Amino acid sequence: MECFVGIDLGTSSVRAVAVDETGRTLAAGQCEYDILKPGLNQAEQDMEKLWDATVRAVRQMLAEDPSLKNCIKGIGYSGQMHGLVMLDKGGRPIRNAIIWADQRTSEEISKIYDRVSEEEFGSVYLNRLSTGFALASLLWVREHEPGNYDKLNKIMCPKDYIRYRMCGRIGTDASDASSTGMWNMKKRTWAYDILDKLQVPSSFLPESHEAYERAGEVTSECAEATGLKKGTVIVYGGGDSLMMELGNGMIKNGLMASTIGTACHLTCALESPVYDPLLRTNTWCHAGERLWSISGAHLSGGVVLKWLKNNILEMGSFDEMNDCAAKIPAGSEGLLFLPYLNGERTPHNDPNARAVYLGMTLKHTKEHLIRAAMEGIVYSMKESYAILQSLGIPGNRIIASGGGAKSALLRQIQADMYDCPVYTNREKEQASLGAAITASVGCGYFKDYEEACERMVKLKDEVTEPNPEHVRIYNEEFKRFREIYKANKKLF
Repeated sequence: MECFVGIDLGTSSVRAVAVDETGRTLAAGQCEYDILKPGLNQAEQDMEKLWDATVRAVRQMLAEDPSLKNCIKGIGYSGQMHGLVMLDKGGRPIRNAIIWADQRTSEEISKIYDRVSEEEFGSVYLNRLSTGFALASLLWVREHEPGNYDKLNKIMCPKDYIRYRMCGRIGTDASDASSTGMWNMKKRTWAYDILDKLQVPSSFLPESHEAYERAGEVTSECAEATGLKKGTVIVYGGGDSLMMELGNGMIKNGLMASTIGTACHLTCALESPVYDPLLRTNTWCHAGERLWSISGAHLSGGVVLKWLKNNILEMGSFDEMNDCAAKIPAGSEGLLFLPYLNGERTPHNDPNARAVYLGMTLKHTKEHLIRAAMEGIVYSMKESYAILQSLGIPGNRIIASGGGAKSALLRQIQADMYDCPVYTNREKEQASLGAAITASVGCGYFKDYEEACERMVKLKDEVTEPNPEHVRIYNEEFKRFREIYKANKKLF
C-alpha cells in the first residue's frame, strides 16, 4: 500500500492526515493550540509551540497504524494564510508570528497607500490590503520593533516554517505568497517594484514555487522527532483556502466551495486571474501555474457560534445549539444578526465593523439568537456570492466545507440562501486532502491534478436542495441585512 500525508496548520489546531491513492483517510492526528493576544486588536502565535503541536499530531497519526511509516510516498501542507513569520540568520523565529486575525495595522496600510496609490497597488496585487496581511505586519514591526526588524533575514508564512523544520529548506509557494500583500498576481512572482518603493529589501523574500513542486526530504532531525521515515518526499503545499478547493476537486470554473470554519470563505477556481475591480473580494494564485482562485473572505464564522456558546449562552455543545436553532423557522421571525465580531473583509474591508443583533422583541428566545447567528454567518457569505455572480462567475453547485458542513441545518441555510444545491465531500478534512493531493502529484504518483482529483476526490450522494419558500424569505431578509452595516458604519 502507498499513501500520502497532508499536514494542515490551522488557526486553532494542526491536523496530520494519511490518505490512500483513492483519498480515503487511513489515520489522523490532531493537536490544538491558542491564539495569543498581547495587546488590543493583536493576534499572534508562538511558532515553536505550533511546531511541537505538529510533531505530536504526526506521532498520533503514525500511532494509529505504525505500518504507515514505510508506506508514505510524500507529504504536503495546508496552512493558515496571510501571517508573518520572521527568521534571523540562524533560521530561528525572531518573535511570535503575527497571524491573519491581527487588526493592529490600519495606520501602516494608510502609509503604504501614501507611497503606492490604491489604484497602482490594486492593478498589480488584484486585491486591497487588509490588516493581518504580512506586508502590513512587517511594516508595523519596522516602525514599532526596530530591534527585531534589524535581526530579520527571511520572512515566510506559518506553514512554511513547519515545512522548513521538516526538510531544512526555506521557501514558500505561490498560493500562500499571494496572500501576503507582496505579490504580482498575474506574473506569479514577488511584486519587486512595489516593495522597492516601500523599501522592503528583496533579500527578505524566500524563493517561491508551485504547491506540487518538491521542497526536499524529511531530515534526520525531523525523522527522530516525528517518527517519519528519513528521505520521505516533501512538497511545498499551499494556503488553506486553496488546499480546501483542491481537496474538493475545484480545479475548473463553475464549482464553488462555501467554507465555514473559524472564519468563512466562498471560493471558486479560475483559469485566469479574474478580480473584482472594486477590490471587495480576493484573488489568489491556486495550486498550479494555470490556476487562480477568487474568494470572498469573512472573519467571523464558527467563532461566532463558539462565542455565543461559551460567552453568552453557556451551553454544552454545538449539537445542542443546532437542535435549538432547528426549532425556529427560516428568517428567525424577524431577528437579524450582523456577525462582525472581529471586523470584516468582504465586502467592507473594515476592521472597525462590529456585531449587531437587530429586531429583537419579547418573543425572541435563545433559540432565535442561535438561528439568527447561523443565518447571519451565511448572509455575510451571500454578499460574496452576489459579487461573484456580478462578475459572471457561475455557481452551478456548491460544496459545503469546514466544520459548518457537519450541520444539516447550516447546509440547508446555505442551499436556501444561495438558491443552489449543496454537496459535501466524503472526507471530512478537505484541506488536508488537498495537501496530500499536492504530494501525490509532486512525487510523481499522479501525472497532474486532474488525474489525482479524479481518483482521490469523492462527493457524497446526499444533496441538500433549496426550499423555495425559504429562498423567498431569505431574499427579502437579505435586503434588510445589507442595510445594517450602512446604517451603523459611523457608529462603528
